Amino acid sequence: MEATSWWRRLRRRTAPRELDPGRGDLVVVASSFDDAEACSAALARADGWIAEQPAVLRHHLRLPAAQVNAVQIIAAQDGYQTSSVDESDPALLILHRVQILDALHCSQERARMAGLAQRHDGDALGWEALQPKPL
Repeated sequence: MEATSWWRRLRRRTAPRELDPGRGDLVVVASSFDDAEACSAALARADGWIAEQPAVLRHHLRLPAAQVNAVQIIAAQDGYQTSSVDESDPALLILHRVQILDALHCSQERARMAGLAQRHDGDALGWEALQPKPL
């Protein structure tokens, strides 16, 4: 029972589907484009972030145009979708997924994106978390 409980908590944290990433009322509630800033610090200064609610976590990557498709395919394996990509070289690729956000998981995803970008000759520029605008 312990393992099932752990698995359910993990699934709730990483794969909530109650939030449509295309909603028009999403606003940036937390972000960091500073490599030296901890996710915990960015979340501590967040404006309007509700920790218990799902958020759209967006990562901004700069990559050689020839590497964009490979990065999209790998990121999709972890549930990321493409928000946008410009056609310049280097290209700016923005990936997103919905998840419950906390400092630990934000940090893990940030490191994952930095590693993915680096392995494809690119850079992870930063991240943003979006949630619906409070009423």
